[in-house]
Amino acid sequence: MTRFTHVLRGAALLLALPLAFAAQARAETITVAVAANFKKPAEEIGVLFKAKTGNEVKYAFGATGQFAAQIRNGAPFDVLLAADDTTTKALAKEGHAVAATDFIYARGALVLYSTTLPVKAQGEQILRKGDFQHLAIANPKTAPYGAAAIEAMKKMGVYEAIKPKIVEGQNIGQTFDFVATGNAQAGFVALSQAIGAGKGQWWVVPQADYSPIDQSAVVLKPGADKPAAKAYLDFLRGPEARAVIDKYGYTIPQ
Repeated sequence: MTRFTHVLRGAALLLALPLAFAAQARAETITVAVAANFKKPAEEIGVLFKAKTGNEVKYAFGATGQFAAQIRNGAPFDVLLAADDTTTKALAKEGHAVAATDFIYARGALVLYSTTLPVKAQGEQILRKGDFQHLAIANPKTAPYGAAAIEAMKKMGVYEAIKPKIVEGQNIGQTFDFVATGNAQAGFVALSQAIGAGKGQWWVVPQADYSPIDQSAVVLKPGADKPAAKAYLDFLRGPEARAVIDKYGYTIPQ
């Protein structure tokens, strides 16, 4: 290697270092409120996003309705990943979100999940027999998956019989915990949770039995001037995030 080559490499390094430091200096930390059903995909997407952009993501997980109430009361979230496609639009209309950034990032699937009952082969029969003590659903007032569960049970004609055995979780995460810990013999949760559980079995509720669960994302007012907030949603649309979303059983409506 010639002395001239060494000089060129040294010069290139000197040019690259300021650029790297500048990129690091531009890195931001954003706070993202995420519907509990999307916890595992969001965590994986956050890792990929940081690796690609240097920006840090801090997550809060909970029920969409509860987040909406907190945002209206000034909670400093930069981005919301809701479990429906109405909350983000309502927040934008009220001036709490940037309407132009609103888009559907995933369509969820409802499943009947259990660690003890043979729901995979007999899901509908088990609901019709009602041979269990407790059935868990998320609070239908704040969690779209809870509302979808009631809609499905009514469509199947089993809701009134099962109603006395229903226990409500504050959100879909707590609902899943009720089943996973054996406090409920079965429960309606998101397919993504069942896939990520590594145990138990599930029956996918026919889509015809409940309205589509389209989940929307939006930049909120505190994140309106943060490039990392917009970059996060751009990343959510990209192939790396979509691969994660697909892995957890979501579809993406066209």
